[in-house]
Amino acid sequence: MKKKASDEECIEEITDEVKSDIKCIDELPGVGEKTAEKLREAGFNDLMSIAVTPASLIAEATELGTATATKIITAARSALKMGFIGGDTLLSRRSEIGKIKFQSEELNNLFGGGIETQALTECFGQFGSGKTQIALQLAVNVQLPKENGGLDGYAVIIDTENTFRPERIVQLAEALKLDPKEVLSKIKVARAYSSDHQMLLVERISDLIEKEKLPIKLVIVDSLMGLFRSEYAGRGTLADRQQKLNRHLHDLQRLSDRYNLAIYITNQVMSRPDVFFGDPTAAIGGNIVGHASTFRVYLRKSKGDKRVGRMIDSPCLPEAECVFRVTEEGIRD
Repeated sequence: MKKKASDEECIEEITDEVKSDIKCIDELPGVGEKTAEKLREAGFNDLMSIAVTPASLIAEATELGTATATKIITAARSALKMGFIGGDTLLSRRSEIGKIKFQSEELNNLFGGGIETQALTECFGQFGSGKTQIALQLAVNVQLPKENGGLDGYAVIIDTENTFRPERIVQLAEALKLDPKEVLSKIKVARAYSSDHQMLLVERISDLIEKEKLPIKLVIVDSLMGLFRSEYAGRGTLADRQQKLNRHLHDLQRLSDRYNLAIYITNQVMSRPDVFFGDPTAAIGGNIVGHASTFRVYLRKSKGDKRVGRMIDSPCLPEAECVFRVTEEGIRD
């Protein structure tokens, strides 16, 4: 009963008119000292992080009711003036988006100039198709100056399949005349051992950016579905898996929007025996992953070191194919 009374008191404190000069979460109506402390402990350090988060997650973090959490979120959105904007304004904001380029013009053209920030890029394919090699190349390239196709930033790699090899990073760095030790120091790697651990690591990335002040511009999840696939076996667990996966993907997208960084995920595939014509390979994760991905590319092996990439889905790019090579020096034409 005490909790219900405190919720009602908080709701009464929150008015429909929100001050436009609110700059931090402590100034939000209904957020006291203890509530602000709980929000920060949960990783909600600014107005934007609260404004883009579902009320259920805010309620869980603060131990308040959903109604109170909704009011707090509404206040944050009003303070940030989040609403409808003109298409011309949105076009000008697109100038803030950065792109990580490859040393392959074929791949750059396929991705419309490189891997975008504020977007979730998915590459799926069979083993050996080049998914992880692209990830490692991006982790190096993101450190390059902007005039050389990078973003002057750090990379974070969440490794779920034990595929990260620092020796490979050394090869890629030396091929670009970079200091391998410096390049490795700007790549933060964490091995995930369960789907819950994988999701927790994504939540901790904001701490690296805000508390440790690291200029992170790329987050890599290699692979997205490996742990989910092993932990949730059978049709009986499919609904639980997809619900959890949906939350994980939205956490990644919010991270991308909030900090203007690029998200690159690799995905596993399955064979469809009912397909008699064409390629029977399909990405796993269902429509949840398909709808969440901004750019979706199918990779497959070709002769020798050649790989073929096909743009399957994009909001602004046509379906297209390109051929690139995976060499000792990295991704090349």
